[in-house]
Amino acid sequence: MKLDGVVGMRYDSVDVNLFVRNRAKLVEKLKPRTLVVIHSNDHYPTNADGTRSYRQNSDFFYLTGVDQAQSILVLCPDAVLEADREVLFVRETSEHLAIWEGEKLTKKQATAVSGVKSVRWVDSFEGLFHQLAPQMDILSLHSNEHPRASTLVETRNRRFIRLCQERYPLHRYERVALLLQELRVCKEEEELRFLQRAIDLTEAGFRRVLKFLRPGVGEWEVEAEYLHEFVRNKSRGFAYSPIIGSGKNACVLHYITNNDVCEDGEMVLMDVGAEYGNWNADMTRTVPVNGKFSPRQREVYEAVLRVMRAANEILRPGVTLMKYQEQVLEIMEGELIGLGLIKEEEAREQDGSKPLVKKYFMHGTSHHLGLDVHDVSPPNALVEVGMVFTIEPGIYIREESLGVRIENNVLIGERENVDLFANFPTTVEEIEAAMAR
Repeated sequence: MKLDGVVGMRYDSVDVNLFVRNRAKLVEKLKPRTLVVIHSNDHYPTNADGTRSYRQNSDFFYLTGVDQAQSILVLCPDAVLEADREVLFVRETSEHLAIWEGEKLTKKQATAVSGVKSVRWVDSFEGLFHQLAPQMDILSLHSNEHPRASTLVETRNRRFIRLCQERYPLHRYERVALLLQELRVCKEEEELRFLQRAIDLTEAGFRRVLKFLRPGVGEWEVEAEYLHEFVRNKSRGFAYSPIIGSGKNACVLHYITNNDVCEDGEMVLMDVGAEYGNWNADMTRTVPVNGKFSPRQREVYEAVLRVMRAANEILRPGVTLMKYQEQVLEIMEGELIGLGLIKEEEAREQDGSKPLVKKYFMHGTSHHLGLDVHDVSPPNALVEVGMVFTIEPGIYIREESLGVRIENNVLIGERENVDLFANFPTTVEEIEAAMAR
């Protein structure tokens, strides 16, 4: 039977024990007499009667493994009845749904995917919630707590918060997303398996593009090569909108139109990642369109590569990302001086915010990676073993129409970091060899 909402139908199956453990870890963090409610994401509209491709709420998926809309998770460890302590609500299938959308998860299948034994139809949620809420002191509800989250579109969880506060104004309300940030920040082996699969697909796409790229190719054609490689290998496609920026476009940090032609003598910056089973890769490579680095291109590229390798040595357990960024800027300053972009005496006179450096390197060096490309983490958290980060320094010289960024994904290890991109062509020599026809 082919079903919507089962990740394992397209991808490798996720070990259900991952979701069982994730819920158990969350329950351990809850205060007594707490009721947790987390909704799946909506189908978001485009225009007319169109909707975007469905993307599950990452926290909901982290706790259930269910990739289906109109689903709800309830956790109430202090409920009187054991069957009410962990309940998953899913949409009941029907002949109409089966014809128009495809069959939905049965209760048995929802249990197999999530490990939740008590599965009920979503139409019965209101009855259970209004039975449990008066018995509890704390309602722990979900919202998007990412510091750069957009709140223009009201989510299913936000709508529920409003309705809940109207009906139960005297309850204590807490933010379950903060607890989930603490849990999600360090990855388990099963998560790393899926992350590595996304990264391996990204490598396959990159190697395909290295053989395809040549002067006269459209940026959109490069994008298409990646997409074909990803989807034919069971990915749903890109983890995020891809950046294929040739020449001056490489200096636009969020360039996603990908509508210019790659010209002879230019570099092309490709910030691309595949998703796999809802986990995501995040790669950037910058390569010469004609397959050969010019002396200046090589000089800038190798400067960025040195910064990336030095950053990997700094991004170790116990450091804060703020302190890490400060140290990376110091290293980058030396490289920019070596490239003749800033003068040593001017560098000594600038203030601690490094404005001269930031003219050519204006973004952060690393972010967490996982179920979200810019994955969640607790505020001001120290780097810990088990975290996965990007490392992505860049130098953008607009006056030369030359931008170079190199980005790897690393797992923070006990003794040293594990380069999850170990098989990727990275050096000048490796890239030129991979592009040779």
